[in-house]
Amino acid sequence: MLKPMKFVISATLAAGLSAPAFAQDVSADTVLATVNGTEITLGHVIAASATLPEQYQQAPDEALLDGLLENLIQQEILANAVTDVPRAVTLAAENAKRSLLAGTALDAAFAEAVSDEALQAAYDARVAGFESSKEFDASHILLASEEEAIAVKEMIDGGADFAETAKEKSTGPSGPNGGALGWFGAGMMVPEFEAAVMNMAKGDVSDPVQTQFGWHLIALNDTRDTTPPTLEELRAELASGIEQGVAESLIESLTAEASVDRIDLESFDAANIRNIDLLSN
Repeated sequence: MLKPMKFVISATLAAGLSAPAFAQDVSADTVLATVNGTEITLGHVIAASATLPEQYQQAPDEALLDGLLENLIQQEILANAVTDVPRAVTLAAENAKRSLLAGTALDAAFAEAVSDEALQAAYDARVAGFESSKEFDASHILLASEEEAIAVKEMIDGGADFAETAKEKSTGPSGPNGGALGWFGAGMMVPEFEAAVMNMAKGDVSDPVQTQFGWHLIALNDTRDTTPPTLEELRAELASGIEQGVAESLIESLTAEASVDRIDLESFDAANIRNIDLLSN
């Protein structure tokens, strides 16, 4: 099966061109080249440009125009050389057209449905049941024994910097970072550690707390009440949810109006979908 030609911009073109611009009105039907009687229009180039990978989108307009037009000319010349169009090409073209038109139908439905009002309504529904909870920002020093923990606690009480002491004494993975654990909520720490934090006030350093990992000295740096994510933070997710619902609804309604006849797939050998040889018939 033939594959589409890849678009390549030469080093010279990528550096930019300085040809003068056309001093004329243009439209998608503006003919930029004719190959054996077949017109290649500005619309063809625009459509090709829209599908380029990101690295090519950054090239100068002159380079894109020259490179894309040349590519389309070469494709047309090569296409003219095919006198017997393979069935695989015809079927692939039909599938591509079907897919593009289906996407066009969905895009039109999405554009109408994903409004600011719809997003706000979806956001309000999402956060309606939100219940605030406490989060804690803590640091700790992990030690192997209670005796070591008591000794280090005495150092902290005597004025030693908690973070620096954690870097020197802690055996836990957070030690090099001054023992910082960041923000966490209920259920994210082992029960003994969580219970100790729940009973601390901001700025406190706990007595030694034993867990399955060893003995901890915990410093509670701060607390806060959780807040729901903002509309902007959820915008993409909410839009996706609206689009999913719209797509399902549109497909369901159009399917109800359509005439669809299917064969009984249980009596059909599914292995046939892998038989490429059938396309050569």
